[in-house]
Amino acid sequence: MDLAMKLSDRDVLLVIDVQNDFCTGGALAVPSGEKVVPAINRIAQKFANVVLTQDWHPRDHVSFASNHAGRQPFQSIELDYGAQVLWPSHCVQGTAGAEFHRDLDVTRASLVVRKGFRRGIDSYSALFENDKKTPTGLLGYLRERELNTVFVSGLALDFCVRFSAEDAREAGFDVAVIEDACCGIDLDGSMGATHQSFRERGIPVIGLEAFL
Repeated sequence: MDLAMKLSDRDVLLVIDVQNDFCTGGALAVPSGEKVVPAINRIAQKFANVVLTQDWHPRDHVSFASNHAGRQPFQSIELDYGAQVLWPSHCVQGTAGAEFHRDLDVTRASLVVRKGFRRGIDSYSALFENDKKTPTGLLGYLRERELNTVFVSGLALDFCVRFSAEDAREAGFDVAVIEDACCGIDLDGSMGATHQSFRERGIPVIGLEAFL
């Protein structure tokens, strides 16, 4: 992918989960998560296509530690689709924590994809839930719109951004992650693992200068 080329109407900016619960003061805050907002707003002005994702969990979601007796947040359990990190309850449907950050410019978005709304399965990726086979509908949207290159931004770099970028690459899209428009958690070395995964999959990590 030639990152020096001008953006075209076949490119899409994918903005992952810039919601109150992932920002300072939220139930599952990414350190300084709100700092991605100005960068995303600036970059979004250059795209003809912008898609937002929104974590949208029921209160009894399987990924919430509070729904498992004797379990604490950030422990892991095994579910039928594999290992699942248990999280503090967050982005509960209809709550203020699930709303987009107030400073995020949502006016350019052509689509909002809600994910994680099925009680029995978590959904990091914007394209597939954590079983790697249940689609969110975004893949069909990208293909039907004949979009070719996916630029990924948002929260958190080492979870939902990572899985979204990897799934888009696996689906055959050109993908780049805009690191200046992301923040990570770094849970048990997850940031290092993310960068290693990107290198192995040929997913470039770029900065804001690519858009200036």
